[in-house]
Amino acid sequence: MGGIAPERNDMILKDIRSPDDLKKLPKDRLPELAEELRQIIIERVSTNGGHLASNLGVIELTIALHYVLNTPSDKIIWDVGHQSYVHKLLTGRYNRFSTLRKYKGISGFPRIGESHFDAFGTGHSSTSISAAVGIVEARDKRGERFKVVPVIGDGAMTSGLAFEGLNHAGHLKKDIMVVLNDNEMSISRNVGALSLYLSRILSGDMYQMFRKETKSFIEHIPKLGTSVSKMAKRTEEMLKRLFSPGVLFEELGFDYIGPIDGHDTEALIETFRRGVTEDSPLLIHVITKKGKGSKFPKKDPCVFHDVGPFHM
Repeated sequence: MGGIAPERNDMILKDIRSPDDLKKLPKDRLPELAEELRQIIIERVSTNGGHLASNLGVIELTIALHYVLNTPSDKIIWDVGHQSYVHKLLTGRYNRFSTLRKYKGISGFPRIGESHFDAFGTGHSSTSISAAVGIVEARDKRGERFKVVPVIGDGAMTSGLAFEGLNHAGHLKKDIMVVLNDNEMSISRNVGALSLYLSRILSGDMYQMFRKETKSFIEHIPKLGTSVSKMAKRTEEMLKRLFSPGVLFEELGFDYIGPIDGHDTEALIETFRRGVTEDSPLLIHVITKKGKGSKFPKKDPCVFHDVGPFHM
């Protein structure tokens, strides 16, 4: 089994006891924090066992969420909760992280009784959006104000329960911010129609480029007539339905932002800051890589999904 490296005096993480401490860090130090988190998770899982590839993939995403949101007042609902190790490390459980998945230690999943930052107890899978809708309904009936943010993977999104939640949230038109963590995998590689749909990311980029260039062209035509302007708008909408990966979610009643690089902390922070100002259903599509930052989990995230102790 691999041993745990000694704690360094200059570690950022040892001074983060809550997201309030995280928010005191300048943004240019967040990539350094991300690397610390990667190393700590690899070292601990090598000793205790645990879910490795999925947690390495959500480090920047988790940092950005806690940097922007006012947790625990704002609620993060982790779908397939084994991706919550980073969340635990940033919410006051660093000193107990050595007990991960041990008897009387901290759980490998969100657990309401363990921390008030764990808003919903989650195992497997696809329950986050429906749970979030329930919390939203209770929030609004009580006249309270806080954000509810389910984080769901593209594998869990293939479930009928997830679409039931999307359908309900889109119908209610209430303030909910869904984060779709798209890494093209569940435990192993995804299959099916939704997976093929989400894989049209390059087409989404192509649409954004086309839209930008078309807008620039139209703006440089002097005295553009109303009829030409309307025609350009109709053409843009038609192309959007051909190219954009967000049309499905928009048809379900959500505004769509994405796709966003899930390992660009600054881009994530700016996107989430925009998102928290919205008061209607919003889906933010984030592209991540399972096993990010570690050679073997990145090469074979299926094998390194849930592992026993190993030599680093």
